[in-house]
Amino acid sequence: MTSILRILLISVFFVPSVLADSTHLVMGTGGVTGVYYPAGGALCQMVNAQRSEHGMRCYVESTQGSVQNLKRLRAGDIDLAIVQSDWKIHAWRGTSEFKDYGADENLRTVLSLYREPFTIVARKDSNISTLEDLKGKRVNIGNEGSGQRATMEWLMKVLRWWKSDFSEVYEYDSEDQAQALCDDKFDAMIFVAGTPNSSVKQATTLCESVIVPVQSERLDEEIARSGVYVKTFIPGGVYRGNSEDVPTFGMAATLVSAARVDEGAIEALVKSVMDDLNAFRRLHPALGGLAREELMMRTGDVEWHKGMQRYLENDEAR
Repeated sequence: MTSILRILLISVFFVPSVLADSTHLVMGTGGVTGVYYPAGGALCQMVNAQRSEHGMRCYVESTQGSVQNLKRLRAGDIDLAIVQSDWKIHAWRGTSEFKDYGADENLRTVLSLYREPFTIVARKDSNISTLEDLKGKRVNIGNEGSGQRATMEWLMKVLRWWKSDFSEVYEYDSEDQAQALCDDKFDAMIFVAGTPNSSVKQATTLCESVIVPVQSERLDEEIARSGVYVKTFIPGGVYRGNSEDVPTFGMAATLVSAARVDEGAIEALVKSVMDDLNAFRRLHPALGGLAREELMMRTGDVEWHKGMQRYLENDEAR
């Protein structure tokens, strides 16, 4: 466990049993080996550092990921969530995984964070070098409730693939998949997270593995139509054994909230990050290249939370 993660575990990840007090914010994130968990810890650390000014305290919960976070946010179980921008838009529209729930008109955008490339890591001895090579192999598609699982299912629909196209299908979560890959439980794993992240780093360090390009004409056409996804790449040199840029597609990690959450609390959170952006960037490598303009870039048609809108208006006046 890294020193920064150890500090975050001690300082912000304990969630008290009673959180009805409006001076508390509870944030749903993801698995501890992904980027959502430490990124959420970084956000809470910024809030908690200025507690004497605004009276707010922020707590982080490890969760199954984006889809579960959005459902829990709608139910009122949490106040904030880090989610993939594609599933934020689906929740807002009531489509895909949320078609049985209807449109979430109370969902609000707080901050945009970092790009998240769709990542396929394969054992070197599996001879998987292209997207098409996954067919007939043992593939971990991720756990139910995670954004990566939902995105993999979207990709399979685009490619007209079925689970039966793989020889075996697994549902390990992000915390266990890298070790399972290196233990030869399956040939390839799917992950959606900022770069770098500990899950992919573990998989490429513990055993001989490669990052597979995610490309096809049909996928390119669907990305262009989606209004949700963008073509991107995983930089070369970030992970062992992968010296060249690897093309793929992706989305943005986004901090969201519900309209019911106090606008003063949301404004305090945004201000705590913006007031010391350099300190925030230093808390995790995935945050290192963030520009102020990126944080204030709204993805999709999900409107700003009133607290974020108030910050933007006050920022213009400053």
